[in-house]
Amino acid sequence: MPLALSNLSPNGRRALTFGLAAVGTAVFWLLGLPLPFLFGPMTFCLFAALAHLPLKGFGQVSVGARTILGVAVGASITPELFGELPRMALSIALIPVFIALIGLVGVPFFRRLWGFDASTAYYAAMPGGLQDMVIFGTEAGANPRALSLIHGTRVLIIVTLAPFILTHFYGAALTNPIGAPATELPPHELVLMVVAALIGWKGGEKIKLFGASILGPMIVTAVLSLSGFIHSRPPAEAILLAQFFIGAGIGVQFIGVTWGELTRVVAAGVAYVIVLAVLAAGFAGLVTAIGLGRPINAFLAFAPGGQAEMTVLAIVTGADLGYVITHHLTRIVLVIVGAPVVAGIIRRSRPRE
Repeated sequence: MPLALSNLSPNGRRALTFGLAAVGTAVFWLLGLPLPFLFGPMTFCLFAALAHLPLKGFGQVSVGARTILGVAVGASITPELFGELPRMALSIALIPVFIALIGLVGVPFFRRLWGFDASTAYYAAMPGGLQDMVIFGTEAGANPRALSLIHGTRVLIIVTLAPFILTHFYGAALTNPIGAPATELPPHELVLMVVAALIGWKGGEKIKLFGASILGPMIVTAVLSLSGFIHSRPPAEAILLAQFFIGAGIGVQFIGVTWGELTRVVAAGVAYVIVLAVLAAGFAGLVTAIGLGRPINAFLAFAPGGQAEMTVLAIVTGADLGYVITHHLTRIVLVIVGAPVVAGIIRRSRPRE
């Protein structure tokens, strides 16, 4: 690595990361590749991270970008959506079964096939949020670096493959309008969206709401939507900005990965994605077969990707955003609520191992 790069300050590393992400976006845009604002930054930052360039994430800026998706989801929560809840109930009831099967298959997969300890195996297997699983896992004595790489690999592969599956197997186009330009939206609604994002995000953090950057804005915006104050999603420019920072964020998860981690931890993550894909495909197929959801909605609802990433895909495919996010929220809530219970069981069983 050139000496000038190795001596970069934190802000210099962020500038390098931003520049690479911007170049990636431009290249993907010029080549006509899908989702350039998501895949361009993700691809260029991923390869730069694997090349051990001194990248650095954008911290609170990236977290703030996620509030845009929270507002987008909240704006889709309308009185009409509540009329659909009874139809969703049976499909949502399958989520606990889905998680139980993931645990029954995933924990032995990491424990016996890859030799991880009990705590790391459990938190690596559970399809919760990356940050949540790393925090809970670390408190339970798991390996935080392994958890970060495994969940980062899960999100990376699913986000990469999902568009291909959607277009080639479900016939979905990734061209659904992501939102109207800012100039076409009422100024007072734009102000309300910004206020909802900030109050929901910071208020959620204050009360220790998990996923506060998405769920907080979602809740506040949903109230405004149901009250008739907001009638549209955030502007297209804002959605693209969120995609940009999410894509770069996925790539920088692999900063500093060693060859040993690549051949063991990342390889385990890649293999586990195949296991998750089989389980998710089975449940999505079941939901579709018994008429509980349209194929694209079912696929996105059970795809074990990150909440933010699945929100982006739901928007660009024109899927039922409320249906997809309701299922993901149920999954994440169940995983997170169960995490401290399982952590206690693991701690009590450790001396006997």
